[in-house]
Amino acid sequence: MKFLVCISNVPDTTTKITFTPDNKEFNKAGVQFVINPWDEYALTRAIELKEAQGSGTVTVINVGEADTEPNIRKALAIGADDAIRVNAKPTDAFFVAEQIASVAKEGAYDVILMGKESIDYNGFQVHGMVGELLGIPTVAPAMKLDMSGNTATLEREIEGGKEIVEVNTPFVASCQQPMCEPRIPNMRGIMTARTKPLKVVGPVGSGARTEVAEYALPPKKQGVKLIPAESAGELIKLLRNEAKVI
Repeated sequence: MKFLVCISNVPDTTTKITFTPDNKEFNKAGVQFVINPWDEYALTRAIELKEAQGSGTVTVINVGEADTEPNIRKALAIGADDAIRVNAKPTDAFFVAEQIASVAKEGAYDVILMGKESIDYNGFQVHGMVGELLGIPTVAPAMKLDMSGNTATLEREIEGGKEIVEVNTPFVASCQQPMCEPRIPNMRGIMTARTKPLKVVGPVGSGARTEVAEYALPPKKQGVKLIPAESAGELIKLLRNEAKVI
């Protein structure tokens, strides 16, 4: 069975967010990038399923420029067999989905996994677009994934509960906790990752369908005002005129 796992290159969660002077791009200066944490669930589960079956391959794909390769190598160190980097800036969700779908179609992958969203933009869009472009089912967000032959059983989160679904390959699934315990690379994995194949391909399609007009940081938190218990009228006035919540 052939697994294709999509990974994003995202800022570390401790990063202080700033933008370029025109407020149109994220400022990468001095930022440490990591594999999107949600994608790590997808990667680990794909490796676990391959190991349980005793055969198959796990390929990771990233849409990004050359600076993403350290984290692609980390994914190889965790246990992926090979990697593909689409040499393009991930400009919007549809463009990224278009690249993934093209590679998936050419490689005839059975299972396409990714995190439910990336922690930088939280779009929750790519998995559905990939499934639609390929004309195959998409299950999202999946908390559990088991395989029996060419049939997958997935448990997904729904409003007020959970839903268990079965789907035949090929299919797309987005992953979230508690699907598995994400793995970290060991020394042997780090050493072997250096020689695993990393193929670079050009982008397809016509480019992004959307354009960022402007980014803006949230307003700074205001200082707390303490109102004496006997001044209820003053509290109501502030809630109405300043906080504008009543």
